[in-house]
Amino acid sequence: MTDRRALLEGAFRWAVTCAGFASAGAVLLILGFLVAESAGLFLSQAPGEPGYPVGSFLTETRWLPIKNPPVFGLVPLALGSIVVTAGALVIAVPLGLAAATFLAEVSPGWLREVLKPTIELLAAIPSVVIGFVGLSVVAPAVKSLFHTQSGLTALTGSIALAIMSIPTIVTIAEDALAAVPMSYRDASLALGANRWQTTWRVVVPAAAPGLLAAVILGAGRVLGETMAVLMVTGNAANITLDPRDSVRTITATIAQEMGETARGSDHYHALFALGAVLYLVTLATNGLASSFLERARRRMSGAR
Repeated sequence: MTDRRALLEGAFRWAVTCAGFASAGAVLLILGFLVAESAGLFLSQAPGEPGYPVGSFLTETRWLPIKNPPVFGLVPLALGSIVVTAGALVIAVPLGLAAATFLAEVSPGWLREVLKPTIELLAAIPSVVIGFVGLSVVAPAVKSLFHTQSGLTALTGSIALAIMSIPTIVTIAEDALAAVPMSYRDASLALGANRWQTTWRVVVPAAAPGLLAAVILGAGRVLGETMAVLMVTGNAANITLDPRDSVRTITATIAQEMGETARGSDHYHALFALGAVLYLVTLATNGLASSFLERARRRMSGAR
């Protein structure tokens, strides 16, 4: 019996190890594929013909793939993604952290059991549905409120993406707050602090790495979204920081133009270059969030 159990444990350990390496390998393979396809834009396609300059791709302020010669500029698309993401975080972070604090520190148990699954259910709503709601409800409201030509603006996209990122922020932030040892709360209350002071001066600072990780992962969720921003941001490659203007994001550009490009063309490779940039940013975002979560886990383990 002991030998059989050891054999099963060894097989399980081997299977889990293989799954871990397979996951890491898939990430590297996807990155390699994107880099390989992107290289076609910057490498010479024929003798005597230089490839598209990397510096121009990174600094050009126009995206004109059908111009002769074509112009591929990352700046307006990256700026559009930044404006929409920043706007979404401005809306989602206060709401998400406040909701997480309420769930972890204030609400009774029965209410928490109802509210948390309800909030998490938002993550299951398809992005196209969120985009349709933004197109039908939010865009007309933005147009009426700010007197824009159309309601398809960066602000509309930010509101739609904020709704989509709130479940991620709430779930991770609530787990971080719940992981703070009860002894922290008891010690604060014993020293005369009230519940509000204990929450904001003891619990929240102790859970800060986990809360920051929740915000970073929420930002990653927003950066990678495609369909909602494609529907509600207007898809105009403008250089602007005004949320009332129409913008175009990296994800929307890839989704909108990939189906119309000739395989192997410069335009085709330029879209893969955009994908590689987005992939690297997403990897960096997730890695940063993981490091903060690990720091929070170690802090809580040491406290216990």
